Amino acid sequence: MGSLYRSVLKPVFFKMDPETVHERVTSLGKSLGKNRISRSAIHSLYHFEHPSLRSVVAGIEFLNPIGLGAGFDKNAQLYDILPDVGFGFAELGSITAEKCAGNPKPRLFRLPEDKSIIVNYGLMNDGCEVISSRLRGTVFRIPIGISVAKTNDKNLLETEAGIRDYVKAYRHMHPLGMYTTINVSCPNINDGQTFGHPHNLRKLLEALNLEKHSKPVFLKLKPDFSEKEIEEIIAIAESYTWVTGFIVSNLTTHREGLHRSVEELNSLSLKGGLSGLPTQKRSLDAIRFLHARTSKIIIGCGGVFNGKDAVEKIKAGASLVQIVTALIFEGPGVVSKINKEVVAILQEEGCENIDELKKKYH
Repeated sequence: MGSLYRSVLKPVFFKMDPETVHERVTSLGKSLGKNRISRSAIHSLYHFEHPSLRSVVAGIEFLNPIGLGAGFDKNAQLYDILPDVGFGFAELGSITAEKCAGNPKPRLFRLPEDKSIIVNYGLMNDGCEVISSRLRGTVFRIPIGISVAKTNDKNLLETEAGIRDYVKAYRHMHPLGMYTTINVSCPNINDGQTFGHPHNLRKLLEALNLEKHSKPVFLKLKPDFSEKEIEEIIAIAESYTWVTGFIVSNLTTHREGLHRSVEELNSLSLKGGLSGLPTQKRSLDAIRFLHARTSKIIIGCGGVFNGKDAVEKIKAGASLVQIVTALIFEGPGVVSKINKEVVAILQEEGCENIDELKKKYH
């Protein structure tokens, strides 16, 4: 199936506008997920299970460590089909307090030679009230996390207004799903990631400290922090026991060292963060740095295309791994492919399961 996607479907998709393709794929996935027969068909094509992939993280049971990262399913529409594609978990959103149209189009640009996408969506979503109302009462078949972020609105640049916005989204979304992620690292918003900076992050967490925390909570960080900034963030997070851990990492704003020059990339889009391969080393370095300095749980994201990439994240300190860009370049079969490769690596390492691999390297 992976070969069919790469040789037949991908060449067609890559001649079309990236956002149009994403919208159509999302619509198809939503429709397939609503029908038991189509779910069974997808399950038979893509699903893969192996006992060595099972683990318990933050008190949640996972069939495998490969999850869908936030940013792909912005409006939380694909949760019915994702288990059959083979994901061990998925993170929906990011979802903001108010409905957000996002940044002007075009806002997605493919960089095939670098296995990357320039992403400048700007947190487009239907808002927490609409999405929470739609999800209320849903029984999820795999662990579902929900990412919340600040509405991308130039009228919310003032810190206190931004905090109130985060709190509203958190109150609506935290009761749903099995964990919540606080996204303080989207590079495509008006305020320039205000709450990713330690000083304002402390203010945000002080406000959220007054809320009820019934489930694990993660902070999503960017890969471009300095070591000093990461140390400050760790110190702040350690002050709050309800902060379970970190997701590392979001998009990178660095554009150096790619096949195209910075000038060529800027001619495509002056704004937007890069996904995929350009984030791989930065996120891996950040995971190692965090793991050496905190016992909080880390979920690794950024540049995972195969089992080796996933295992490198786990060896560096991650307990789970997320993918997004690999789906676009490799198709839905990449999930089972990665999981099969992880099983093979576990056997090569002489580990019976993911937990043994963690103990060996952590």
